[in-house]
Amino acid sequence: MRNHKPWRLLLAGVLMAAGACVGHAQTVSPQRLLEVVDIGSPTLSPDGRNVAFRTEQAAVQRNTYDSIWYVQGLQDAAPRRIADGGVPLRDSAGGSLPAKVLWSPDGRWLYYRALIDDVIAVWRAAADGSGAQAVTHDAADVQEFSLDADGRVLRYRVGATRAQVMAAEQDEYAQGIRIDETVPLGQGLFRSGNVQGRLATQRFGTVWFDRTGLSADVPEHWLALDLATATTRPLADAQAPAEESPVSTHGVDGDVWQSVRAPGGAVAVLSRVGDGKGQLFRPQVALSVLPGAHAHKAVRCTAAACVDKAISAVQWRPGNAELLFTITDPALGLAQSIQRWNPATGQVKLVVQGRGLINGGRDPAARCGASAVALVCVTAEADRPPRLERIGLDDGTRQVLFDPNAELAADMARATPARLLQWSDARGRRYSGQLFAAHGTGAGRLPLFVTYYSCPGFVRGGVGDEWPLAALAQVGIAALCINQLPGYTMDAVERHGEGLAAVESAVALLSSQAGIDRTRVGMGGLSFGGAVTLWTATESNLLAAASVANPVVSPSYYLFGSMKGEPFLKGLRDMWGLGAPEQTPERWKVLSPAFKLERIRAPILFQHSEQEYLYALDYLIPLLRAQRAELYVFANEPHQKFQPQHKLAVYARNVDWFRFWLQDYQDPAPEKTAQYVRWRAIKAALPARGD
Repeated sequence: MRNHKPWRLLLAGVLMAAGACVGHAQTVSPQRLLEVVDIGSPTLSPDGRNVAFRTEQAAVQRNTYDSIWYVQGLQDAAPRRIADGGVPLRDSAGGSLPAKVLWSPDGRWLYYRALIDDVIAVWRAAADGSGAQAVTHDAADVQEFSLDADGRVLRYRVGATRAQVMAAEQDEYAQGIRIDETVPLGQGLFRSGNVQGRLATQRFGTVWFDRTGLSADVPEHWLALDLATATTRPLADAQAPAEESPVSTHGVDGDVWQSVRAPGGAVAVLSRVGDGKGQLFRPQVALSVLPGAHAHKAVRCTAAACVDKAISAVQWRPGNAELLFTITDPALGLAQSIQRWNPATGQVKLVVQGRGLINGGRDPAARCGASAVALVCVTAEADRPPRLERIGLDDGTRQVLFDPNAELAADMARATPARLLQWSDARGRRYSGQLFAAHGTGAGRLPLFVTYYSCPGFVRGGVGDEWPLAALAQVGIAALCINQLPGYTMDAVERHGEGLAAVESAVALLSSQAGIDRTRVGMGGLSFGGAVTLWTATESNLLAAASVANPVVSPSYYLFGSMKGEPFLKGLRDMWGLGAPEQTPERWKVLSPAFKLERIRAPILFQHSEQEYLYALDYLIPLLRAQRAELYVFANEPHQKFQPQHKLAVYARNVDWFRFWLQDYQDPAPEKTAQYVRWRAIKAALPARGD
């Protein structure tokens, strides 16, 4: 173990400070965490003096999200609101899609897609805030757009019209839906999934379980809109915006991962290098530049700041030969730094080092807006919500431009500050996580909640945002978000074992050095985090309670997925080493909780999406019938729940669940009486943990 003594002293100090400050801070409630204002897409104007960006915020009462476009001068004290951004668009897993915005060459206008009044169109907003209007009026939703270099012609891509999609859905409803490999079994067959902001009939896409609309196979086409005359004409394929020609990787070491062209023709390349045995991809990243389109040899960055670093993004410095690159450091809890490299001299200089994300939004891969002299970035730390900052490229000076979450940030700093925790397991593997120390008087040991997967930036509730860590800490349950090891281990037993080892070693450290009660540990997770939670429940006696938000591999999961055919079967073989249950029975017994129910000692709260819960019924129903679990299903939700009312309900129930099992606490609210009757029955039926 590492850092034992410093952590004992640090945590003790945090606990005493928290107890002293609680009266001066507002409660960091689940609803406040849900209603954080997210910031994204910082994009600088052509002259570099103004930045456009979009905010996004949950509106719980209306069960939707509001988005707003702003423009702010880099010397101005506050931004000006220029337009409604509409309902944020999402991918089929429930994640918010980044919003694309383009400036006109003269800096007077901004162009962006928006879903407003059930129509996805390209809108134009005046940068001075004087107004915004839709400029496309197509019968089909706009999928993509671009602006000509002179700003006079807008090109946009559409597919099936809205009427065609609705008619196809209705016709299928009337005639019956033929089940084939494209139909997502396990969810409503008619208009049950969110597609472009409405409930629509879905089909499987091309990647694993992603989904598309029913008419996604209708040919797409491009149109050109003359912005002066408002006339539109179809574009032949040869006239459509050309995709960037592929980069010749001759002379680049490793497997090319990302590439970015400079206006002059040079190409920056990130490639994966090193021995990737047993991993999905090679473990290290190389940063190189191809000086021109026909270069035969890449210039590789060999400075210490480049070698063996977790470089995650790269962009050219405008008007300069320097390259800006981002390091997302696993050892520092995924904290980011931005460096600038001059390929001609080989010199690398640090621009900025943060405690969390320093990029263009919530996605760690998002980029800052860049001008010749400054970056405009969204910064976020484990206990500090997003804000917008200007960062000087030459001197690294930081200036806060917009901080819509300042009050919450101040309350968290006083009441529930997070601390970076770094430790090693018995095999020497190094982990990192963010620890929210529990409020307490200092008397007695404290319970702990753990979630495992990824904890970048502002940590609300782990991957999927279902376990409000700061809210748990404020009611006396220490909360730890653990980052998975870098890479992706192909062997599923080893991969899940990494997660279990991370949790076991963290609990050992905190129980021996920081006053955590190892008999009162709870755990929750979504996606791989949910899988590791169930793995921990079956492979150890560590947990007093658990909460899982998704199904994991089981015969039922296999049955539903097998209808997809070879793409699913290949994924199961490659990622889990599983064939059909009758083909690889011993492997199934090792990996699936369906064959290990008797080894589960912890009560489990399952809060699943409607799209997925049927996959898990072969192990859920036995647990429910034995009064060892509780199941909630959220209608019209994909893999990651996103509807604000659902997210708030999930947050609240998880807090109640872990307070009941870890603190023996029951909320006296009358409407929760029946909940606790059921949970007391579960407690009475549970087998002994065998600690």
